[in-house]
Amino acid sequence: MPGTSSTEPLLISEDERLIENLLRICAAAGATPQLVCGAPPSRQSWEAAPLVVVGDDVAERMTGLSHRAGVLLVGTDLDDVEVWRRAVLLGARHVVFLPDAESWLLDRIADAAEGVAVQALTVAVLGGRGGAGASTLACALAVTAAREGHRAMLVDGDPLGGGLDLLLGAEGTAGLRWPDLAGSRGRVNAVELENALPRLHDLTALSWDRGDALAIPAEAMRTVLGAARRRGGVVVLDLPRRIDSATGEALEQTDLGLLVIPAELRAMTASGRVAAAVRMRLGDLRAVVRGPAPSGMDGEEIARGLRMPLAGELAAEPGLADDLERGRPPGLGGRGPLARFCSAFLNEALAATGSAAAGSSAAGWAGPGSGTTGWTAPGWAA
Repeated sequence: MPGTSSTEPLLISEDERLIENLLRICAAAGATPQLVCGAPPSRQSWEAAPLVVVGDDVAERMTGLSHRAGVLLVGTDLDDVEVWRRAVLLGARHVVFLPDAESWLLDRIADAAEGVAVQALTVAVLGGRGGAGASTLACALAVTAAREGHRAMLVDGDPLGGGLDLLLGAEGTAGLRWPDLAGSRGRVNAVELENALPRLHDLTALSWDRGDALAIPAEAMRTVLGAARRRGGVVVLDLPRRIDSATGEALEQTDLGLLVIPAELRAMTASGRVAAAVRMRLGDLRAVVRGPAPSGMDGEEIARGLRMPLAGELAAEPGLADDLERGRPPGLGGRGPLARFCSAFLNEALAATGSAAAGSSAAGWAGPGSGTTGWTAPGWAA
């Protein structure tokens, strides 16, 4: 029935030229819209559509409708200051002008067609030095998110890390790997990407094959990670310490970062260099300090020395190494200090981000963008 689809944008206008442009944009976005000309739409259509695009030519006749999220007003005259008043009366979140905002509008329509709501909480995990345990923590975060009912994706951004599919025990699972996606450009359909990746333990994973590919083009990282985030839930990135163009692109799409630091003086020194490079792309970087501490330094001392908030301290976990060798993912059982930290961290981080979704604003009508969390996790339980 028209108007009942959760992915069907609603277009309202009588301007034939504007309608032609909007239908062309919808076709490029892969969306099949419902078009209403003349009379206001039915209440069902107005409330059910994930996105409503109203032409300014009919805006004043729509002001009696209830205010709702996801309404855009397409202006026709940049010099008409009254368009902003009509937008407020309509309850429009953005005012757009074509052709200037065409690519932005195409993305919003494509988001609606894919069923995008709130973008994923995106967490990047890096090691302060080699062997710090960043991959183990990244895997445990994704496994915990999936176990607790969130849509979860684990993205392996380190071509020299050996492949996170091994930690999941998914090296034999069918699905695309990074070499298959290295040529990605523009916009990738988020649903199709999720369905094409290996799935195990209720999460999807993007890792490496056993071939010789050693790099991810920055544009491919931008495209693939953008699609992953649009599916919502939690996206966890395992990133290398060396910040190349692809890693920099990933950090710029990250909400918060965790730097895993062994409780050693040399590791602390090396971590300072990594942190300095990461902070150039990511404002919210926190320390996870991994014991034991031969010198007796505690996590607070190490984090304070690096001028970083402390996200937590990781005590040694008996049996973890054996589980990893057997292909049993960290955090799968939900017990132990690693799993407890991941659960507490994700619960607090998801609550702190709330329903804020990252996005751009069209010219002249700015909505809220994504924000960084201001949360510091509790210390690890021994």
